[in-house]
This record gives sequence, structure tokens and C-alpha cells, in this order.
Amino acid sequence: MDFTFVSGNLGLDLAGTVGQRRNERVEMLASPRDLGRWVVAAGLLDTPPAVTGDDLRHAVALREAIYRLATAARRGEPLPGPDRERLNAAAAPPPTGVTLAADGLERTGDLSAALSSAARAAIELLGGPLRDLIRECEAAPCTRLYVDASHRRTRRWCDMRGCGNRAKAAAFRARHQQ
Repeated sequence: MDFTFVSGNLGLDLAGTVGQRRNERVEMLASPRDLGRWVVAAGLLDTPPAVTGDDLRHAVALREAIYRLATAARRGEPLPGPDRERLNAAAAPPPTGVTLAADGLERTGDLSAALSSAARAAIELLGGPLRDLIRECEAAPCTRLYVDASHRRTRRWCDMRGCGNRAKAAAFRARHQQ
């Protein structure tokens, strides 16, 4: 399964590793290997880190905390204390290291550094001015959260190439079947 990074924030992209939350959940982090692949696909590390079952459970708990926090922020509700504590704890370790090597950029660290980077991105979003731009994709059954950075703040879908295209095609078909 390929990962998508269309949320406009790395923390929201981690939260987006579950699809269709209100229907038949699509779990993209089903194994430790999947988490290692996500870390590389997200551009956090150059090579997959060692990931244990406990690491996966920790990452999934972080993912769910980010989702609940972002959903609360989107609705204008108070941010749940236990989820804030989990997010802050995940952000505490040093983030992924980056250096400029002779042949380009090198990203180094372990899984905790990668998750710290994702947690820090979520904190920046939830604690900053973009917090009010968190939206949920309107395409059924998608439940991805994203930052609406569009000019008029009228973006409706997490990704125009995926959900937006399917929604527009369905609307076109419905108009032409009548």
C-alpha cells in the first residue's frame, strides 16, 4: 500500500494512515515494517528504522491522539489533556537530524526522532495560526484531515487528484443520468 502526503502537515499525514474511520477502517500501519516504510516515505529518515511491536503501538497511539486533537481543534472544542500530554511526550526527544552531504541531504536518527519530528509538526499546527484551517475531506467515505491553504479557504477535498476527482466525476455522472 502506498502512503499519501496531501494533508499539508506531517502530523496530519500520520493521522491519515487510517482511512475511512467511520466505515470499514483501512489500516495502513498494520505491521512494524509498514511504520518503517511510512517514516521513509514521509521523508523523515533515509532508511527504515528498527521498529518493534511496542514501537508500532506507541506510534498508533500518537497517531490517534493527533487525530483527536486536530478534530477537537477543527470543531473549536478544548484540546483533550491526555492527548496533549501524549503529543508533548512524543515531541520531547531530539528530532530527525539533517546534514548536507557531498551527494545531497542526509536524514538520520531512530524511530523516536522520526516520531518526534511528526509530533512537532502537529504541535506547530495545533498551537499556531493554521489551526483554524484544519478541515475534513468532504468526499465519502474519506475522513482525512488537511490544512486548507487555498486562496479563498474553500478547499473541499483532501486531494484533488483522488477524492476531488472522484467527487466531481460522480456529480458529472449524476447530472448526465437525469
